[in-house]
Amino acid sequence: MGYGQVCLRRGEDSGIRAGACWIFDNELDWADDVCRDGDVVDVLDSRMRFLARGFFNSHSRIAVRVLTMDQSEEIGRDFFRRRIAAAWEFRRSLGFSDSCRVVFGEADGLPGLTVDKFADCLSFQIVSLGLERWKDEIVQILAELFRPRGIFERDDLPVREKEGLPQQKGCVYGTVPDTLEIREHDARMLVSIENGQKTGHFLDQQENRGRLKPYVGGRTVLDLCCCTGGFSIHAALYGAAAVEAVDVSEDALALTRRNAVLNGVEDRITTTCANVFDLARAYAAEGRQYGAVICDPPAFAKSRKVLDSAYRGYRELNLQCMKLTAPGGFLVTCSCSQFMTPELFWKMLREAAADSGRRVRLLESLLQSRDHPAALFAEQSLYLKGYILQIL
Repeated sequence: MGYGQVCLRRGEDSGIRAGACWIFDNELDWADDVCRDGDVVDVLDSRMRFLARGFFNSHSRIAVRVLTMDQSEEIGRDFFRRRIAAAWEFRRSLGFSDSCRVVFGEADGLPGLTVDKFADCLSFQIVSLGLERWKDEIVQILAELFRPRGIFERDDLPVREKEGLPQQKGCVYGTVPDTLEIREHDARMLVSIENGQKTGHFLDQQENRGRLKPYVGGRTVLDLCCCTGGFSIHAALYGAAAVEAVDVSEDALALTRRNAVLNGVEDRITTTCANVFDLARAYAAEGRQYGAVICDPPAFAKSRKVLDSAYRGYRELNLQCMKLTAPGGFLVTCSCSQFMTPELFWKMLREAAADSGRRVRLLESLLQSRDHPAALFAEQSLYLKGYILQIL
């Protein structure tokens, strides 16, 4: 099978040879006349040697998303089935079964595709024009491999517009209920695939929520940006004396309360609808303190342009969280902004600790759950980082 060809500028091939997954438009020298947006193309180096094969889009800054570096590997239905099956088998080998991320884009050799499993339903997102053309086949493959009750499309994200794709969502196979129950460690959690954050639930914190157990027993807990209560429910199940779950979304808090009832911990969880910045400052000014504080805000830095202001926001919020932590207590703090690198996040925490006047020591480093593996040459795939700190 023949493919159109694109050629890299001289000296632009080292990244791809090392394992980079994206080729940007300013790295291309030319594309031949048969290349069409969304097509699979062969990538050549400046000496006209084959480098890789991937999806082409001349209207995106990401001109090529690499699928394979094997010239003998044809891109078709069998290719996608092999990649999805391998991704699922890897998660199963790690012990995931009920709910997890099944496909994580570049890390699984399927750039632009995300697939999450929630009990017997699936949720997916596509952010690549090339993959969009294979959507029907991908849905069929998912149905064959998982035999789910339903598959839901959550392509209601603005980044699709950069590929020339519309935002849309809906059930594309079988039926998906308004809410369904999943298992996380000892917790039972209700998930809304249609209206929840991301593809329905923050699976990337699944393993970190299980790491709360040594830090919350008998303590009062403040959970900021709790969403639907993942950390709150686990804290209560692990013996917290009382948990205050805070979020700006009343819909998220309503699901938190339902999750509390489902797990039999409604007597120890209260919910507060508030802006966490305002609430943290007010509580700190009042002198309130908690045995453990959890701070897991949404991404403040969604682009490099706003990184400076996002950095200041993280520092201010973490400063207040340190003040709100009782002496000897624990702060679990995270960032899901890919542009807030681990180095920047650590620098910010040191500054916040200095401003707080408290001694702080590191107990654990946190990353996204193992079902979200990061490709070393795809920086955007390593986005979640965090620490468990003791505030003295």
